[in-house]
Amino acid sequence: MFVSINQRLDAETINIVADEFGFKTEFVSADVVNAISEAEDKEEDLQPRSPIVTVMGHVDHGKTSLLDSIRNTNVIEGEAGGITQHIGAYNVKLPDGRKITFLDTPGHEAFTAMRARGAKVTDVAIIIIAADDNVMPQTVEAINHAGAAGVPIVFAINKVDKPSANPEKIKERLAEMNYLVEDWGGKYQSQDISAKKGIGINELLEKVLLEADLLELKANPNRKASGSIVESSLDKGRGYVATVLVENGTLRQGDVLLAGSFYGRVKAMFNERNQKINEAGPSAPALVLGLNGAPQAGDTFNVMETDQDARNVAARREQLQREQSLRTQKMLTLDDIGRRIAIGNFQQLNIIVKGDVDGSVEALSDSLIRLSTEEIQVNVIHKAVGQISESDVTLAAASDGIIIGFQVRPSLGARREAEKQGIDIRLYSIIYDAIEEVKAAMEGMLSPDIKEEITGNVEVLDVFKITKVGTVAGSMVRDGKIKRTNKIRLIRDGIVIFTGELDSLKRFKEDVREVLSGYECGISIKNFNDIKVGDIIEAYEQIEVKKTL
Repeated sequence: MFVSINQRLDAETINIVADEFGFKTEFVSADVVNAISEAEDKEEDLQPRSPIVTVMGHVDHGKTSLLDSIRNTNVIEGEAGGITQHIGAYNVKLPDGRKITFLDTPGHEAFTAMRARGAKVTDVAIIIIAADDNVMPQTVEAINHAGAAGVPIVFAINKVDKPSANPEKIKERLAEMNYLVEDWGGKYQSQDISAKKGIGINELLEKVLLEADLLELKANPNRKASGSIVESSLDKGRGYVATVLVENGTLRQGDVLLAGSFYGRVKAMFNERNQKINEAGPSAPALVLGLNGAPQAGDTFNVMETDQDARNVAARREQLQREQSLRTQKMLTLDDIGRRIAIGNFQQLNIIVKGDVDGSVEALSDSLIRLSTEEIQVNVIHKAVGQISESDVTLAAASDGIIIGFQVRPSLGARREAEKQGIDIRLYSIIYDAIEEVKAAMEGMLSPDIKEEITGNVEVLDVFKITKVGTVAGSMVRDGKIKRTNKIRLIRDGIVIFTGELDSLKRFKEDVREVLSGYECGISIKNFNDIKVGDIIEAYEQIEVKKTL
């Protein structure tokens, strides 16, 4: 093997080389290499912290309405199409002075990845189910995420004020899934609520706090902060903005923050109501300015001693990421090409995805990649947060791709460049629309099926041989009709003798365009003269039918 000094070897090769020289190898994961050493907290330093609660459930079952009702504000107005497309983090102070931090996660299935992240940082999960509906697939998935993360679950059965509500049916469905609620003698707490009318909300919060008390949540506020990135985006005026959730320690203005492969000094911090704050303690969400990029939702963040430390770790992570992406880029192998040629015309659709926040970009690209079929492969060749730039257009031009913008717009330069290069930029504000349209485009890329429709049967009653013309069949149309433009088959004793086209179609001496059932006509067939009395001529048309996925 020819290996350059900068190239990494795979594990197998390293083992073989090490064995040659009598060394033993031990592998550590990329995360361990750059794991940041965290000192264990002493018991006496720990103080109680407020619980982090995730609200999960199906789209339209009332997650955001519940949070609105708790926060007495209205978030829904600002969401496109009334569906939540971002993870929000809100800190709520209850009348008795206790605080709860809520994470609002989207319910649509395209957001599985985001929702899975929601379950990771949370202490308690509220699963909301509409009493006038059923336990939906997304609800089941949310319950499974919470179960997999080992998070205590409280069920909130919403919309009980509606006449069609049937909370008992929901409890029965949950029981079938082995989640017995307390009313039915099980261990899971549940509360009937109406988010719109504010019924049962306080009882629900009490049950959540009860679950939290059992967990005895504690953290040490007097240390360097660490926690998770909830969301990140690129703001035109403020640069990269990250929503962080502090899990331990206190984050202060001026701290050096490292998140994923990005770092920076915290220039300013805001709470969820956009008021400036100087520090965020355990369980508090904050909007942070000053990072040099948009980290992925779900990344952990740490506060480092110096800029230099942060820069080194970030550079190392970036290098690893780049290598991983180079390794995992799927090139078409000969087998793939062979298989696809065998299927027929293989096509691929290259897509560049740009969005306003990282979670949406991830969710959208995952959903688009899942649309791939045997005949059409969808490749997301680039995905990022922020405005659609000229470099995106150049990339699309080089790879014959299209650009999908989610809640973002192209810059003026990019728009001009796209017009010049003829690049398709599609802009969406609702994720379902984007997925539907790409699917429709793929159905258009599929080559249409050709379907045959038999239009008529003609029986040959007599045969005339005419010089210079050939054989003419004196015939009678038995059913349907025959057109001059139809393709025909000649059938003798049930067997197809010849397939071809008509040369002429006459009634008496006149050429005609079509002859209907019950009429006689004279037919001559292009390049074929062996017609016998009693043959059947079958006329058919070929129709193109649009394929669907």
